[in-house]
Amino acid sequence: MGILIGLKRGDMKRGGMALGAFALWLGALVSTNGGGAALSARQVRTIRDGVFTEEQSKRGEATYQMNCSSCHGTDLAGQESAPALKGQEFQTSWDGLSVGDLFERIRISMPQDAPGRMSRKEYADTVAFILKSASLPAGQTELPTELEPLKQIKIEWGAPK
Repeated sequence: MGILIGLKRGDMKRGGMALGAFALWLGALVSTNGGGAALSARQVRTIRDGVFTEEQSKRGEATYQMNCSSCHGTDLAGQESAPALKGQEFQTSWDGLSVGDLFERIRISMPQDAPGRMSRKEYADTVAFILKSASLPAGQTELPTELEPLKQIKIEWGAPK
């Protein structure tokens, strides 16, 4: 702002450009230094970040075996008209979407004979089991049961970047 001190009315255009350049410089400085913590707080998490717990995936396995395995198979490999919930085809179908998308698809359409009959916690536990079955790491925090936080977790099967 000291750039504008002592400028005459005709100099404002030049001062405005200088102020704009200063703002760009300041923004770059903040994003590479002290503002880094704020930026990382907004970074999207992925399924490789330990987004469920071991206990949650164990509960999910029990829920899956009781409600899903008759169609999708005890090993998640799928059968007849029910698709696999593991493997290349499953990964390709969901890559780039969010855990919220997967959760909501399962919640509104499964079990096929009574969609929505399970609790949100049971659906989240089942998704945790599906992720664990793909050899993804468990973490310290359970998958949430609400859609918005689940939408912030991206499904990326490839190697971490």
